[in-house]
Amino acid sequence: MKVVYLDNNATTRTAPEVVEAMLPYFTDLYGNPSSMHLFGGQLAKPLNRAREEVAALIGADPSEIVFTSCGTESDNAAIWGVLHSYPQKRHIITTRVEHPAVGNLVTYLSKKGYKVTLLPVDREGLLKPEQLAEAITDETALVSIMWANNETGVLFPIETLAHIAKSRGVLFHTDAVQAVGKIPIDLSRVPVDLLSFSGHKLHAPKGIGVLYIRKGTPFTPFIIGGHQEKGRRGGTENVPYIIGLGKACEMARKHLVEENRRIRKLRDKLEEGILQSIPRVIINGSRKERLGNTLSISFEYVEGESILMHLSNLGICASSGSACTSGSLEPSHVLRAMGVPFTAAHGSIRFSLSVYNTEEDIDYVLEHLPSVIRRLREISPFWEKGESARSA
Repeated sequence: MKVVYLDNNATTRTAPEVVEAMLPYFTDLYGNPSSMHLFGGQLAKPLNRAREEVAALIGADPSEIVFTSCGTESDNAAIWGVLHSYPQKRHIITTRVEHPAVGNLVTYLSKKGYKVTLLPVDREGLLKPEQLAEAITDETALVSIMWANNETGVLFPIETLAHIAKSRGVLFHTDAVQAVGKIPIDLSRVPVDLLSFSGHKLHAPKGIGVLYIRKGTPFTPFIIGGHQEKGRRGGTENVPYIIGLGKACEMARKHLVEENRRIRKLRDKLEEGILQSIPRVIINGSRKERLGNTLSISFEYVEGESILMHLSNLGICASSGSACTSGSLEPSHVLRAMGVPFTAAHGSIRFSLSVYNTEEDIDYVLEHLPSVIRRLREISPFWEKGESARSA
């Protein structure tokens, strides 16, 4: 069966070049870099090179890079690290559309006595910077706002938001898991204090993440153990995966502009093709302030899970914007926060592209998706009622 993989915001294929770079560190160069002997010590140089490549991708100093296991750990480490450094401050500001790695943590913290302010977004998923300025108080310990939304691809004005926090003396963290490797990021000019991202979103393997900590930022370690990562994250370094991440960052930096232009063109072709061939669809999120690889689209009066099942049978891999697969009848918290109509929110699909997608992939989807939606609407009582109400 032909496979068209359009779920790259969930995870990406590990690049063959990354796998090749990693292999020697599973076999011949398997030492512990903290060892005193030369066999382990020889790993210091390749680890440093990988750290330099990661730093170069986001405009950071290598000393500001801390390797973790994933984006979720990086998010948790950033938030806990700041809160433990400022125990007298009990206020956190974030948004209603954060990834669960942040959203569920602040919900937990709210039950432990922290005050949490959730900034709203508008119908396009956009955030007004003045809302952040109004929310900051003397008790605010941290602002945590994602750079790009994982469901809609909507981009927040992080540079502006970080400047607002800085002007009020408040630390700023951004979950940049979906942004790194897809848009240019230069932390030498954007006053972000902490930034999180994950390797498996940019063609490195699962199990490796990064927490950027700007020099001078107060930070209490989340994982306490040995002296690794300059005492900021205990645990033996995951050498093969760090090497792989370094290679992935090197590749992303070299091809970011060129590849993202090509990917955006493919995404736009998919979007326009759907709009022209299928009635009653809604694009979720801003069509201007958005990642070039992401399309969140709602098909009215059909269930997203049914669409995904039919697409999967055709070898097309996408994801749903609905939480129905977890047993909930509620649409995703992102779409609810945006005010997407109930009749559309349940039929939300996210297509997310990568450097490995081709024009043939898009043609294949456009060939099959209209008939899938048509068949599902033909058996949907909601479609008949909705069309009747509309014509009346």
